[in-house]
Order: sequence, then C-alpha cells, then structure tokens
Amino acid sequence: MTFSVWAPSRDRVQVRVDGRDHEMTAGAGGWWHADVPGGDAPGTDYAFVLDGSGEALPDPRSAWQPDGVHGPSRVYDHSAFAWTDAAWTGRALPGAVVYELHIGTFTPGGTFDAAVERLDHLVDLGVTHVEVMPVNSFDGTAGWGYDGVLWGAVHEPYGGPDGFKRFVDACHARGLAVLLDVVYNHLGPSGAYLDRFGPYFAGSNDWGPGLNLDGEGADEVRRYVVDNALGWLRDFHVDGLRLDAVHALVDRSAVHLLEQLAVEVDALSAGLARPLTLIAESDLNDPRLVTAREAGGYGLHAQWADDLHHALHVALSGETAGYYPDFEGQLARTLRGTFLHAGTWSSFRGRRHGRPVDPRLPGYRFLAYLQNHDQVGNRATGDRLSATVPWQRLAVGAAIVLCSPYTPMIFMGEEWAASTPWQFFASFPDPELAEAVRTGRRREFGRHGWGESEVPDPMDPETVRRSTLKWDELAEAGHRELHRVYRELIRLRRSRPELADPGLDRFEVREEGSALVLHRGDLRVVANPGQEAVVDLDVEPGELLLASDGVEVVGRAVRLPADSFAVVTPRAASRPR
Repeated sequence: MTFSVWAPSRDRVQVRVDGRDHEMTAGAGGWWHADVPGGDAPGTDYAFVLDGSGEALPDPRSAWQPDGVHGPSRVYDHSAFAWTDAAWTGRALPGAVVYELHIGTFTPGGTFDAAVERLDHLVDLGVTHVEVMPVNSFDGTAGWGYDGVLWGAVHEPYGGPDGFKRFVDACHARGLAVLLDVVYNHLGPSGAYLDRFGPYFAGSNDWGPGLNLDGEGADEVRRYVVDNALGWLRDFHVDGLRLDAVHALVDRSAVHLLEQLAVEVDALSAGLARPLTLIAESDLNDPRLVTAREAGGYGLHAQWADDLHHALHVALSGETAGYYPDFEGQLARTLRGTFLHAGTWSSFRGRRHGRPVDPRLPGYRFLAYLQNHDQVGNRATGDRLSATVPWQRLAVGAAIVLCSPYTPMIFMGEEWAASTPWQFFASFPDPELAEAVRTGRRREFGRHGWGESEVPDPMDPETVRRSTLKWDELAEAGHRELHRVYRELIRLRRSRPELADPGLDRFEVREEGSALVLHRGDLRVVANPGQEAVVDLDVEPGELLLASDGVEVVGRAVRLPADSFAVVTPRAASRPR
C-alpha cells in the first residue's frame, strides 16, 4: 500500500505501520509517499512521525480512529461494506420535511444501531430528510460533535464508519434521505494536529483555529475540505451536508470555498445520478449563498433562517431578552420577508445587518423551525419551548412552520413536546481542558444573570442523561396529542400541494388582532397564539381540513379559542367527499 501525507514544511516524514517506522519520500507539492508491502490490510494501524520527533500522529485524512483522536489511524476499506441501497435515487429538497437529531441523545443507547430502531417513528411522522449532527471524531465519548478534529473518521463510540453506513443504509431502505452536519470553520481544542503537518491554520474564531483558505498553501487546504465533503457523499452515500457557521469561513479568494464546493458537489451529483444538497448555517442574512451561480450567487441549495425562528419564538414565548427584542410583533413581516434584518438596524449587533430576499427565490431554499440544537442547547439550562409553552400553543407554531413556503425542520422530540432539556455537554479527558470548558460556560451565563449553580456542568455524565429523549412520553397526555397534530399537519402538507408551494411571490400573510392568516393558494391557515379571536376571512369559509378543538366557522369568519389554529378551504374550493 502507498501511504501519502501532505507535509510541505517538514524535512523528514516516516510512516509507522503496526509499530515499525518506514521512511517516506518527498514528492511534488509537499506530498510525501511510502510503499509498505502488506500495509493495505484492513485493520492495519498506522501513523506519521515528523522530523524524527518520535511522536506518532494520526493521518489528517484518516477514515477510522478506533482508539480516539490521539491514537493511530486504521486502514479502512470503503468497498468492503455490503450496501443494500442500489435502488436509492435520492430525495430533492423541495417538499422536504427535515428532522434534526443527535446520535448520542436520540436514544438511550446513543449509537447508530440504536437510532435505526427509531427510524420507523420518523417515517410514520412524515419526515423525508434526517439531519444528523456531526459524527466526526472528537476527543472523549460524549459531545455535540462540533469539536471534531479528524473530519473523515466517524466517532467510534457511535459505531464507527461501519455503524454510520448501516444507519444511512437503513434510512434509505425506509425512503429517508440523510443530511450530515459538517464543521469546516474551526477545529476542536484537543487532537487538532493539522498545523504540525502544514499551513492548515490561519487565525481563529470564537470556537478555535480557523482554516487557511486564501493564503500560502491554501490550495491543498481547500482540497482537504472539498475532498472530505465529497467523501461523505460518495463513500457513505450521504444525500447532503449541513455546513456549520459558514460566516466564520474567512476566504478572500475570487472563488469562495463555498462556490468551489457547490460546483464540485453538483458535478458529483450528476455522476451519481441522485440529488445532493448543501445547506448552510449563516449569520449573515445574505441570500447570495442560495442564489444560483449564473445569477452571481454561490449556488448552495438552502440555508437556515434564524430570523424566522426568532420571530416565532417571541410570538409563542413572549421572551424578549438577548437578541430577541427586535422581533417583538414582527412575525408576519418576517414570514413575508424571510429575514427581518434585511439591510435594517439590528439592536443586538448595533449596526445594520442583512440583505433582502428576492421574492423570486423559492422558499424551500430557507429552513424554518421552532427549535434546533443551537436555539435550545445554547440556552443556560437547555430548556425547550415545551418547558414554558403549553402544547396547544406549540401546535399553533407547528401549523405556521409546516404550512409555510419554507422547508420545515423539526428538532428531535419537538413533535411530542419532549420534557427533556437539551443541554451543552462534553467529555474531554484532559482535566485542565475540562475545567476550562466548565468554568467558561458558567462565566458566560453568569454575565447574563444566571447563578453558577443554575448552569449544568457540561462534563457531568448526568447532563447527557438529562438530555436524552424519553420515548415513553409519546403515550402520555399532551405529548400524544401534539404528536398527532404534527403527523396530521405533515400529512396535510403532502396531500394539499398549495401548503408546500415555495413561491414567496405568491405568499401572503395578514394580521387579524392576535391571529395570522396565511394565504396558501385557495387555502387559509389561521394561527392564533393569543387570546380568543374572531377572524374575518376574505372568502366564505368551507371545510375545516384540520383545526384545534373548539374552532368554529361563523358566517364568513372563523372563531378561534386561545392557542388554536385552523386550515380552511373557501366554500367554492371545497372538495366533495
């Protein structure tokens, strides 16, 4: 087997295979190579020794780290896995319902195989795409996954590379596409050895060292990122990637890394004959990310739309602290425009922010959600909306999201108002690093008025257990009813195409006191997260396709109790049964 590694600034590189060192030969472009007879046997351990230091470092492009991020890499044969998804043709994003989950807390087992046992729940719910939080290798056993340092190796405690392939294969067998959350904007604080090999790093951001995307040696660094992305899509049969915090990618090149990635993913999609999706998380409120390249954009397929979340959160919870004040009373405006901050003043930032969304862009390019891992987990106690908001009002929020022109996303457990919080946790073995993370977390929230004792210890295994879903809640009152509402809303979205219509230029939102009226073709979605309301419709109401208890049609109006919703056909559009 030929071992190769990029180490342009080193004078000597050796590869240690099963404990024996072999000299490598310098080649073009800073690459080193060595042929080691028999080294290609699956299960063979190897690592690299730089400049005779004696310290063995894992392969930056490792596919398998069975002993953690500090241990040797292990040879892995992608062709050895017995896939059963040859008939899988993929799922495009338009019309999708996305479900975000974290493998470690989705089930008490916390593994890929345990998650497979719950996939039928997602199928029954009506989900089309499963978005999996990062599964790349990070130090420790438990964590969110955003502290990864070896991006091509699957976290061993979850089940390693074969375990992830079994999960993807099982999803495809059920008609579920898989989106994988990947982190290219920084590396974690433990096991980030890339800079020992070459000029991978340039500067840092709030989370750690950033990548060198536009300086000397950047071509190979960019190749490292793009090849990693293509590997997930090709070798693991993943259907798309969610790109974490792309606003933190510092790239002044004429062709931004995101555009380069979009071009190569589109090419791979054509070769594989199935749709591949790139979804960005961005704090920029810039629709250029999802604008076609021929129109001057980057050509990504979608992005998270946090402004939609913020407006919904304020309307449902009444919370106006932190970055929420600007969103008070702005739900209708934000639903119409996607971004509230669209070249307008942001009090949280103390400056103007964002750019307007062209209504000719299809709404499916923006993900809408009531909750996600960030908006729950980055609260001091990780409390969900269900901790303070009754399930009936959560159902109103679900109706708005699932009947909107945007791509709806559900955070695991949201569909039954899970009582479990989702808290920040990690498990760094280094005691000094663990204490630094623990102290930093408490100080951060202490500045916002929280007592140290109120902030969960992220290193305590009990924090992980508290954050793990309790599936038996599905049978309990309140939880059971909300789950039924989610199922019925998704079923209705699929059976009435106007509810999934992504045309922002055809989408109208009207305010009627505490209620909103969403115009969805001939249908009207009336959502009332406030007190009892009587809403006059612009058409004579006909059939109630789906409604909360107590909703009544009165003449040309709909009477809604507090915390209720209704999906109504106009009389002329009613369908015979």
